[in-house]
Amino acid sequence: MSRFARHRIAWVWGAVLLMLGSLAAFGATESGFLPQARVGHTVGDQWEPSIAADGAGHVYILYPQYLTVPECKQCPVPTMILVASSNNGATWETPREIAPLGSAQFDAQIAVDPADRRTVYAAWLQNHKHDVLVAKSMDFGQTWTVVLAARDSGEADKPVLAVRGLDVYVAYNHASEVHAAISHDGGMSFSTVVVNPRTLPGWAQAGGATIDPAGNMYVSWAAYSRTRRGTGPVALYVSRSMDGGRTWNSVLLDMSGAPPECATDECGWAYLGAQIAIASDSAGTLYALWNSGGMNGTAERISFSTSTTAGATWSTKADVSRAMPGVTHSFPTIAAGAAGDVRIAWMDARNSPLWNTYYRSSTNGGATWSAETRLSSYVPGFDYIDPSGFKFPFGDYFGLAIDSQGDTQAVWGEGLTYESPGSIWYTRGR
Repeated sequence: MSRFARHRIAWVWGAVLLMLGSLAAFGATESGFLPQARVGHTVGDQWEPSIAADGAGHVYILYPQYLTVPECKQCPVPTMILVASSNNGATWETPREIAPLGSAQFDAQIAVDPADRRTVYAAWLQNHKHDVLVAKSMDFGQTWTVVLAARDSGEADKPVLAVRGLDVYVAYNHASEVHAAISHDGGMSFSTVVVNPRTLPGWAQAGGATIDPAGNMYVSWAAYSRTRRGTGPVALYVSRSMDGGRTWNSVLLDMSGAPPECATDECGWAYLGAQIAIASDSAGTLYALWNSGGMNGTAERISFSTSTTAGATWSTKADVSRAMPGVTHSFPTIAAGAAGDVRIAWMDARNSPLWNTYYRSSTNGGATWSAETRLSSYVPGFDYIDPSGFKFPFGDYFGLAIDSQGDTQAVWGEGLTYESPGSIWYTRGR
């Protein structure tokens, strides 16, 4: 989801060097992750980042730049900004636009093809969120080809991108339906299908997408049973297509109560509500991560499940957070790599009213987990960051990726409130 009005500033290399010097001075945390560092433009408003990594040491962060786009007075707000690294995040290139100027661009997605670990795809919404755009780069993000993947008569929301070889698809929600724009020619042309039947009045929210090594397509999504203030339960599904996206079937993984309210009551009614993310590893095992609550308006927790049957059946959900009962959890994020290698992250408010970003990993498909790691750390000089956490999650999703060295790359947003200008923060480690 997105908000209104934002823009761009050229990268200040002195600030970059200062940041790198600070990282060197502080060193890695006890968890093995570097202290968080700001990425992207340092003016304006940065929100809801997506991240991907290839097999040659490149890391890509795509995000919408709000308020102002430095040195680009003609840029719409928001504009998609790419921040890239050629050395697994040790240094970053100057942030830049990747698409021709047009209307405002929302809801960043970026992914590297796991088949060649080189080709990069990006997706976002444009034209008042009626258009789904897909961009492709074959030269490590230096140049991009942009195509219109879908045009909807209504407003689309929350695109999720998955690629493998010549298969590329973007799923997104339109009211109570989940649609998918699908390409089988490497993103040159697309056709659109409906993933879910319209079974209940309400609102659907796409949460994640993946293509397994066999070419099966999956999209995870939440079905809100009411559109007005989230008064009803939320169903969490994974839908699968085994015929290139022509037909789909859905499996219900969990039911959640209606979303809890934001403390300031300024964010959207579903902002802290149930979401479900999905990933697949090189062996074809599927992993799902979601937040849900047992009663309407109460705190939600993070759950995890796996499937070794191409999504036909799923393991019993497992609670993977170490927080005490009653702590609000949200924004599940997941990445998978080699067989059994799965990494998860989320945000929770165990240091209430402050939030933090937490992380765990598994090398055996979630049978056992690493110790819980707090990725967010204290940075002085920001009114929304305290030693115990940050004031509010800035954007309702963030990103994880596994780089060429096997390390975890993570990026997320922090702000004072839902409406306040905020910024995106980065760390890497293992």
